[in-house]
Amino acid sequence: MLSLMKRIFNEDSAELKRLYKHVTKINELEEKMAALSDEELKEATQYLKEKVAEGVSILDMKEEAFATVREASKRVLGLRHYDVQLLGGLVLLEGGITEMRTGEGKTLVATLPSYLRALEGKGVHVITANEYLATRDFEQMGKLFNFLGLNVGLNVSQISETEKRDAYNADITYGTGTEFGFDLLRDNMTTSFEERVQRPLYYAIVDEVDSILIDEARTPLIIASKSDIATELFYITAEIVKNFEDGNQYEFYPETKQIVLTDNGATEFEQAFGLANLYDAEHRELLHNIMQSLRANVVMRKDVDYIVKKDEIMLVDQFTGRIMEGRTFSDGLHQAIEAKEGVTVKEENQTQASITVQNYFRIYKILAGMTGSAAPSKREFFETYNLRVVEVPTNKPNARKDEEPLVYKDYESKVAKIVSEVEKLNQIGRPVLIGTTSIEQSEKLSVYLEKAGIKHRILNAKTEEDEANIISQAGQLNQVMLSTNMAGRGTDIILDPAVRELGGLHIIGTELHESERIDMQLRGRAGRQGDPGSTQFIISIEDDIFNSYDKEEMDKWKKKIKTDETGLIISPNPVKFVLKVQSIVEGAHFSARNHLLKLDDVVNQQRKIIYTKRDELLANTNSVELIIQSLQNHLEVILETYCPAEIISDSSAADGLYEELTLIFGELPFEVLDLIDLEKSAIKEKIDQLYENYVNVIKTLEENDDFQIQVKLLYLQNLDRSWVVHMEMMMHLREGFGVRGYGQEDPYRLYEFEGFEAFKHFLAELDAQASKQTRMIIQHFLSDEEKE
Repeated sequence: MLSLMKRIFNEDSAELKRLYKHVTKINELEEKMAALSDEELKEATQYLKEKVAEGVSILDMKEEAFATVREASKRVLGLRHYDVQLLGGLVLLEGGITEMRTGEGKTLVATLPSYLRALEGKGVHVITANEYLATRDFEQMGKLFNFLGLNVGLNVSQISETEKRDAYNADITYGTGTEFGFDLLRDNMTTSFEERVQRPLYYAIVDEVDSILIDEARTPLIIASKSDIATELFYITAEIVKNFEDGNQYEFYPETKQIVLTDNGATEFEQAFGLANLYDAEHRELLHNIMQSLRANVVMRKDVDYIVKKDEIMLVDQFTGRIMEGRTFSDGLHQAIEAKEGVTVKEENQTQASITVQNYFRIYKILAGMTGSAAPSKREFFETYNLRVVEVPTNKPNARKDEEPLVYKDYESKVAKIVSEVEKLNQIGRPVLIGTTSIEQSEKLSVYLEKAGIKHRILNAKTEEDEANIISQAGQLNQVMLSTNMAGRGTDIILDPAVRELGGLHIIGTELHESERIDMQLRGRAGRQGDPGSTQFIISIEDDIFNSYDKEEMDKWKKKIKTDETGLIISPNPVKFVLKVQSIVEGAHFSARNHLLKLDDVVNQQRKIIYTKRDELLANTNSVELIIQSLQNHLEVILETYCPAEIISDSSAADGLYEELTLIFGELPFEVLDLIDLEKSAIKEKIDQLYENYVNVIKTLEENDDFQIQVKLLYLQNLDRSWVVHMEMMMHLREGFGVRGYGQEDPYRLYEFEGFEAFKHFLAELDAQASKQTRMIIQHFLSDEEKE
């Protein structure tokens, strides 16, 4: 074990040596635990819970708890935690990321800290990449936890609120990150604490942590409702843009995926709709619709970004190749794609609540994660989540051979080599897994394999129902599997004994991914737990990743290349170049995520204030206090608005103030003329008298429960409705972000300032709405005698 540790980076060596001391102590307890009866072993949970209740830190009980879980696992699951799995569990316990190679049993690793943290009674969330894995782990590991006296919950979509609440109240809850995030948003839209399903977020273990916290972090979680946008217009704009050409009606920049409508394009729309100027303010909605139709036609690709299934547009996760159930593109893009593909255009969604993946997971008090490919993103994990990465050695020496990538000049040359390699391996019976980056690519390559007479199976978002069966066969003799990234995570490929003799599973990567981590995951399908295996990427410089690289630099490099007769690039060093391109593209994506996070941090601060304000509303049992506070705030604002000087000398200001006071208090005991040329202090005395009389009336309703409920509901409805409008405002500020960097001004600082001003206005409007609207409720509840 110690010799293996020396291979790990120096920064991890000291950490592993520290943790290995605890592993030694856990091992020393193994014989003692083995001697216990099942009943005695089960009693350990209650004993440890009592120690927690007495104030003992769970970190001081880790050796005993881990030894308990290991022994229970041997009896219930027939699996004994290896020393490296204990190391991984210790990293997770303290709130870090454990990097363990594929096949090292990360699911079992998670049971160790999950059990110990569950003893605190605050809830443990084990978060997986998809519902299939969540269900699998819940069923398998649940047996172990149930044996030890803990209850386990499963949180997936399509279950009832009651089932969700039960799942969250369990000691340990399995589920997906998106579902946990959506539940947080939904909980902050309820009208009572009792309707909520989540407990406060405490401890989470994220499986495939780089996929969930980094790859998915470019897409915020959004809950939306239907808006009243006209859907028919999308069919018209889709019909027009389908005949547009790059360089004529629009200009497309593939590196940034930006589209600009040219004068020719604008003219065609002006003629089609009979407009003088498409860019007039009154046509803003039409222009937005046009740009989304153009983006749907040019940027969004069928069988890459989405698939069409049963009159539905279904999103495809670019990093896993799986369908993103229940997700839609926002801001009209989904409707534009529906029109492009000729399916029924549904109503557009309007954002009601949203949060980025980063800001959701940063709510947890303790966050931990596991993956086979965290090292390339150490910096991002630390800067974004304050998580350190510890690379844990393998249980058995790695026997996989990773061959250097082969780089071809064009797609045809690449495919010829891939087919040749598959034929050669297939003839001796050795299984091959071919990894592609999209459904489109997997189906295109399938045609070439069929022409060569190579039997194969396809695994992508269109065939995912048969995933478990296809994966189970991948390590058998003569198998050839063509897969998107679906086979890259959370699945184990078991080798036929005869396959081991042939050299194990061979992986062929057909394109470099936008992140080195995803390539690592694909390679990790072979060589699990010391199994033999090999991997090689066979790519071409026509692959999608090179579209994201600077076109001028790309053209310069192409002029220098020399190839052999098969189209293989020999010089200049192609591997060095493509890895440089991948690094630049990955850096661009990191910058994009960082940009999104910086912008959302402004909204996140506001979100925290609103969620706190909402909690206060739900907890408040005296709505009269709410009215009084809103009233005080609003009266201060209108006095300063209409009477900034010491005297009101302007009749329009007097009219405005008089009208505002009438909206709040009803009929006033003075005329508007009484305010003109009156000193500010005298005006304030009048307002104070109105306020005092009004409060005395309101307080007569304090004992009326129905009144209390109606006022609280009004406040909640106003808050939620106004928050939706405010988020729309922040989105528009965000859209204009790029043009703010003028006059040496920092655009982030300007966005923060404008966002703060908008938020102040939003809060002031809440007080104004409440002050005016509560008068009607008060009038309704006053008795006839009080009205007189």
